[in-house]
Amino acid sequence: MDQTPLADMKFETALAELEAIVASMEGGQLELDASIAAYKRGTELMKHCQAQLADAEAQIAVLENG
Repeated sequence: MDQTPLADMKFETALAELEAIVASMEGGQLELDASIAAYKRGTELMKHCQAQLADAEAQIAVLENG
């Protein structure tokens, strides 16, 4: 699996990859090692998305407060 570095990912791209990981894990078709790698990547993607959302919220707060 070719993984784009998180620093280079837009929110929408990271979220789409995270959704694909969740779907593959829910399908139960991954071997144990692949499941562990997918879980690790998913955790990294989730943190990346949360950080981008926090940045967006901070920008909105600045705009609302002048």
